[in-house]
Amino acid sequence: MLKKMEIVLIGSFLLLFFVNSCLAADKYIVKIASVVPETQSQHIALRDFFKKYVEEKSGGRMVVEIYPNGQLGGERQAIESVQLGTIHMTVTALAVLSGFEPRFQVFDLPFLFKDKPSAYKALDGELGDKLNQLLPSLGIINLAFAENGFRHITNNRAPIHKPAELKGLKIRTMENPIHMASFRALGANPTPMSFGELYTALQQKTVDAQENPIPLIYTTKFYEVQKYATLTGHVYAATTFLCNDTWFNNLPKDLQKIVKDGAVLFRDEQRKLTEAQDKEMLALLKQSGMQINELTQAEKDDFIKATAPVYEEFSKSVPGGKDFIELARKNSH
Repeated sequence: MLKKMEIVLIGSFLLLFFVNSCLAADKYIVKIASVVPETQSQHIALRDFFKKYVEEKSGGRMVVEIYPNGQLGGERQAIESVQLGTIHMTVTALAVLSGFEPRFQVFDLPFLFKDKPSAYKALDGELGDKLNQLLPSLGIINLAFAENGFRHITNNRAPIHKPAELKGLKIRTMENPIHMASFRALGANPTPMSFGELYTALQQKTVDAQENPIPLIYTTKFYEVQKYATLTGHVYAATTFLCNDTWFNNLPKDLQKIVKDGAVLFRDEQRKLTEAQDKEMLALLKQSGMQINELTQAEKDDFIKATAPVYEEFSKSVPGGKDFIELARKNSH
């Protein structure tokens, strides 16, 4: 009788172990790296929409962990980690991704898009699809294009109204050839560095100026170390929601769909949040004492004219560059 009980207990234990093992094997931890603070729209949309959607729709089979504030490294490091599979996903500036695939630099061309709807049409349409096809060979895929918004210049020297006022200004840029070429064309001295180092560099006057969208200028408290902001809107800054190609393709089909749908939800909600934060945080920057000036159309035309040679440079240095420019313009109107 005892022997029979032992067999039953052992059998029950093995069955429980098997069930638990299956459940553990069917549970997916999803690590997402980000450099932005928790107050920025990207983090809010990841937390409140992507994470919530994926965990609920998967019935708890997927658990999303978000690491903001550059906890897992800068944007370039995050992309490299996604390539290696040590991190599953990252949301990163498209300008950083272009360091891995130069043809993405087309989106960094100055004054390419007149407004956000034009940018969305190009990103979510034929141009975005064509560029996304280049990524699997790098071990990554792009689930969606979200945004940081239009980039503007802040500095400590004076308000800026014309390109000549940028002459000799040491401005931090991303490690992006088009961004750097654009500011050289304007007479500035572009200095690439990691976003995580920027506040200290401004504080210590290692650089005089920087350029970023309004929500990032506010949430990273650049108003504490910068006096003037000029609403140049020189580049529309998109972001990419990247994930490891092998990891994604090895997910069960139903979970792949949940991740894809969650990424589109993230994109749509994050764009709405950014639009709201643009208005709210511009007002807060003014309240903080930052002096803000907007370019007239005539002033902006001078900037457009000064940076026009960058288009020719891109056409010559990037394979198929001219075709991508034409596709961007066609798809944005």
